[in-house]
Amino acid sequence: MPAATVVLPWRPASSRIAAFESVIAWYARQLPELRVLTLDSPDPVFNLALCRNLAVAAQADPDDVVVLGDADTLPEPEPLRQAIAAARTSGLVHLPYTAYHWLGAAGSAQFAAGVAPDRCDHELVRGACSGVYVTTRRTWERHGGQDPRFRGWGYEDAAWNLAHTTILGAAPQRHEGRVYALHHVAETRAGTLFDANAALMRRYEAASGDAAAMASLVSER
Repeated sequence: MPAATVVLPWRPASSRIAAFESVIAWYARQLPELRVLTLDSPDPVFNLALCRNLAVAAQADPDDVVVLGDADTLPEPEPLRQAIAAARTSGLVHLPYTAYHWLGAAGSAQFAAGVAPDRCDHELVRGACSGVYVTTRRTWERHGGQDPRFRGWGYEDAAWNLAHTTILGAAPQRHEGRVYALHHVAETRAGTLFDANAALMRRYEAASGDAAAMASLVSER
């Protein structure tokens, strides 16, 4: 059996294919012991939170480890292996990085040309809490996972981080290392869906630190 299953939420988009193919090749080359799957939800709008919930719910054993990876993000092997080993029993979700490097167009082109990702041009994204999660179904269910009411793009990661910290009493556990986010055309963060996401995020911010209020908000799903 593999040490963990990697699930990449994925709905094909032309600007994202190159990054997706790089991620698949990275796991095969750097982390060959892991099984890698893709998953989409039935929502007509791409719903990253729902995809992640479905991926976790599909784990037969509540203590099996699942890696929820973004289809544009490369994790360093050793921090990810450490996170997988710890996630089985810690009761927390693990982030296999302390630094999130967004490579952008220039850094992604360097990576595609064979430059090691840690030597590529990048922007350091401070406070990042997305990209790669490591969890079990038991842990994910204890704090409600992610909120599928965040549809389209924006805020699902930040809201989840607040829910995890408030309900479980601790922030997601990080492991020293880096992840590398590859370039693609940025999604539009405007319009009706984005406004609804922003309004829901304000409710998460209001409930932050109040376990009863956060549990009530999560239970609305």
